[in-house]
Amino acid sequence: MINKIDKNKERQRRHARVRKKVNGVRKVSGTAETPRISVYRSLNHIYVQLIDDEKGVTVCSASTMEKEVKAQIKDMTKTEAAKAVGKKAGEKALAKGIKSAVFDRGGYLYTGRVQAVADGAREAGLNF
Repeated sequence: MINKIDKNKERQRRHARVRKKVNGVRKVSGTAETPRISVYRSLNHIYVQLIDDEKGVTVCSASTMEKEVKAQIKDMTKTEAAKAVGKKAGEKALAKGIKSAVFDRGGYLYTGRVQAVADGAREAGLNF
């Protein structure tokens, strides 16, 4: 019998391993000045949060489920929609006075929709 690999479980293990290793070497946990941009990618939607790990608080968030974003991305591909969500998250962060952040790809490969989120946030003026 062939056992099927649970891709989400593997992604979660990879995410935990990367966060554990990188925490000591480079600053990956978010602070009030430089929050962590966490990306979650489902089959149809993408969610982005800016998180202050010291307080355990979400500073701001954006997703394809928001009404204003949903209307904007109606005729876009998923990658274009991800870029729009990243741009929206970057604009919200800049409105709160946040100029730089730390990108957390959530165990996903840095390609496709995850990369588009990062590009959109950079376009909005966020540095990481």
